[in-house]
Amino acid sequence: MLVAGLALGGIAAAVSLPIGLFPQTNFPRVRVTIDAGSQPAQQMMLQVTQPIEQAVRAVPGVTDVKSTTSRGNAQIIIGFAWGSDMTAATLGVNAAVAQLLPSLPASTTYTVLRMDPTVFPFMAYALTASSVSQVKLQNLAQYQIVPLLSAVPGVARVQVQGGDTAEIEVAVDPHRLAAFHLTIDDVNKAITAANALQSVGRVEDHDLLYLLLSSNALQNLANVQNIVVRGGPTGVVRLADVATVSNGVMPKYFDVSADGKQAVTVLLFQQPGSNSVQIAKAVNQALAGFSDQIPPGVHLSKWYDQSTLVLAAASSVRDAILIGVVLAAFVLLFFLRSWRITLLAFLTVPASLAAAVLVLAMLGMSFNIMTLGGLAASVGLVIDDVIVMIEHLARRTGNTPGDHESLILDAGTEFLTPLTGSSAATLIVFAPLGFLTGVTGAFFKALSITMAATLFASWLLTAFAVPLLAGRLIDFHKWHDPEADGPGWLTRTHSHLLGKIFARPALLGIAVVVLLVLGSFSFTHVQTGFIPKLDEGGFVLDYQTEPGTSLGETRREISQIEDILRADPAVESFSTRIGAGFGGDFAEPNQGDIVVRLVALGNRPAIDTVMTRIGDAIKNNVPGVDTDIHQLIGDEIGDLTGVPQPIEVKLAAADPNQLDPAALRVADALSKIAGVDSVVNGIVPAGDAYDIHVDPARAAMLGLDPVTVAASLRAELSGTVVTTLQSANQQIGVRVQLAAGSRRNIDDLSSVPIATPSGALVPLGTIARFSVVAGQPEITRQNLQQIVAVTGRITGRGIGNVIADVKTALAKPGVLGAGVTYTLGGIYQQQQIAFAGLVRVFIAALLAEFVLLLFLYERFVLVLAIMGTSLLSTTAVFTGLFLTGIELNITALMGMTMIVGIATEMAIFYVSEYALLAQTMPLREALIHAASNRLRPIAMTTLAAILTLLPL
Repeated sequence: MLVAGLALGGIAAAVSLPIGLFPQTNFPRVRVTIDAGSQPAQQMMLQVTQPIEQAVRAVPGVTDVKSTTSRGNAQIIIGFAWGSDMTAATLGVNAAVAQLLPSLPASTTYTVLRMDPTVFPFMAYALTASSVSQVKLQNLAQYQIVPLLSAVPGVARVQVQGGDTAEIEVAVDPHRLAAFHLTIDDVNKAITAANALQSVGRVEDHDLLYLLLSSNALQNLANVQNIVVRGGPTGVVRLADVATVSNGVMPKYFDVSADGKQAVTVLLFQQPGSNSVQIAKAVNQALAGFSDQIPPGVHLSKWYDQSTLVLAAASSVRDAILIGVVLAAFVLLFFLRSWRITLLAFLTVPASLAAAVLVLAMLGMSFNIMTLGGLAASVGLVIDDVIVMIEHLARRTGNTPGDHESLILDAGTEFLTPLTGSSAATLIVFAPLGFLTGVTGAFFKALSITMAATLFASWLLTAFAVPLLAGRLIDFHKWHDPEADGPGWLTRTHSHLLGKIFARPALLGIAVVVLLVLGSFSFTHVQTGFIPKLDEGGFVLDYQTEPGTSLGETRREISQIEDILRADPAVESFSTRIGAGFGGDFAEPNQGDIVVRLVALGNRPAIDTVMTRIGDAIKNNVPGVDTDIHQLIGDEIGDLTGVPQPIEVKLAAADPNQLDPAALRVADALSKIAGVDSVVNGIVPAGDAYDIHVDPARAAMLGLDPVTVAASLRAELSGTVVTTLQSANQQIGVRVQLAAGSRRNIDDLSSVPIATPSGALVPLGTIARFSVVAGQPEITRQNLQQIVAVTGRITGRGIGNVIADVKTALAKPGVLGAGVTYTLGGIYQQQQIAFAGLVRVFIAALLAEFVLLLFLYERFVLVLAIMGTSLLSTTAVFTGLFLTGIELNITALMGMTMIVGIATEMAIFYVSEYALLAQTMPLREALIHAASNRLRPIAMTTLAAILTLLPL
């Protein structure tokens, strides 16, 4: 009943357990994004970034502050210690910035965002049409699709990118204004005054209370055209007399497309702890019901869905578990030749997994790549426990006369101590993982809890349920032991080798030396990495054209990249953003990204091959565009941890003017290292500016001043939204600006008319001079010190070997220059932190195993012998990685720690049998008999563990 209850509870929990890509983790980072107009980077840094840096640095718990400042924009990343209360930290940062806001330049706005996996979209759709305007597409998305999807449980927010926003454009003719002795300011005031809707009081009449409204609200384009700008005895001047009023769109400096067509994209963000698979299903159902409301000619397509990756991971884990269990069952059947014994072992696995799922639900955890991986990796260890218990029951009771159930109970009780010791040896290695910090601790904590819960459930079932079930399902007296007729090939071979080793102990020493030599050689030659590579079925292509490139020119250049993607048979679809990013943030018009979705894996090469092929095609055919191609999940982890690139060389100097030349030299040195790709020198210049310097004396002679002239220019060139028209569900802005014919290009600026207080118009060129100012580069600072970060990606080599070459290159004379220092960051820094933590975990696991063994056997000789074999087994980890070409990364180190527990578990089975036999036999005879008795279960568990892990 208990087993059935645990299994049913686990099944019920599995249905309701949230499903996501990552474990629910509090990443200790807060991002502040600031917008302060278009002021130069240096001015922005001094007036905005630096004061905010100093303010947030005082927030309790802050460990690191890093900022990037560009023209009119800044982004500040505030780091905290792992385990911090990020809700309180976010509120503290927000309060610090809000307190400082009154002292910042006018119109400065900011957003504070806590960094976690939900800051990135998990689903995205695109609306395209050939005959429907971008305004209508945006309205469809904003006013119909957004409310529809926002009501789906688990959806945090829905964001629309792309399309056009409707406006009414008032293009003022400066010469007509002058003829009527009017200014643009007069036009602005007239439009604002004409659009009035306000309460003027209340009136009681016939026992009713009426609200009095003064309503002169503008309703349509004709109302705007008929606005009276000036009136008098001689007549009225209407807006249509001095301006052209027409339907227009809001100016924008970004562009969105899907498969090369203009598009409006809809990005969905999920709530923390929600079930992405269930949300995706609900979203699909909602849109399916909405399909009949989509206008003819409009196509709605999905171009990103993170839940498919989650489902693929869950499916692969499910298949791996089933295949592994079947293979392990064949091992059991081959050695013991009993379907009943095999069935009993087969049923224990899902019961243990269900119990583990129940524990996950009780702890508030979710199904994700780490917990699912933990369940799959635990199957072999669960099978191990059942195999050794059943084999022991069969061997002890098969040829022993007496009551069947009593014999089984005695055998189960006899084996309880070695079973408990072996299970504890495996479980105990997970305890130190609870002290890991950083991204490694965040991810592997979920894995360790899952595996520990599964193994504990397995121990409970094996120790108490398996003997009872075996007593009722299997009659061992009728079971024929395959070795009853004589030792098999495996036993004979083992006995022969054991006899030779006893006769010549030096043979064992030679074998140990060979293992150590192979392990040492492999350790020094194996490549190192950080996170294992996986095929996500798509990637992101970040790009950047020359600084200052216009939106139209960037569009032309990126269309060539889109042609390459369209021609590649591995590409299924893609979505492009210019001047914006996939996460919904905005960038300069010369920057953006393309999210590429690939066809199914069976119909294309590996993703690394596709990415390399497309990258090479872009380099050869689209000069002048810098690209960086990477998979999305790894990039998201990099953004969340603040280390998006594998290589990051952070340069610092007392004189900031030394940084840019040094960055160029370092970037050149890195680009010559084998395996280093996508090198970025860290110097990000903005586009050039056109400086308009008003002569104060000349302006004063006309009754003007520089501030008034600047305000007039802003109103005439950029336009001003002076009021809005209200419709059923939106507000349409009315933008007043100079007619396009008077502001075609830079050369026309000198002839832009400026109105004087007397009503006369003077060309701007008579009171100002013009000059081109080179764009200032972005300013990067870390902990209040200016730095330049040179970054790069790695292809075809391990991080460790590449970084060794990087250090050698930086040590060459003349690369850094006098007074310039560097520190290494990026994924390499995270790798070193993770490796150091895992090494500490490994040492702690060894100490824990030592204490456990000393408690079990109370003999240092036995403990040292077991620990020696466990440590020796880890040499095979490095040899296996070297032979298969797999990197030594955090999962490999985690696996090596688990190997210590598994090897100790095997040794405990043998030593427990030896300790029992040594009470009645001479030492050598007890060693040989113990080896013979435990050979079959150890061989079975080893084969079963290998076969269950093989499908992964």
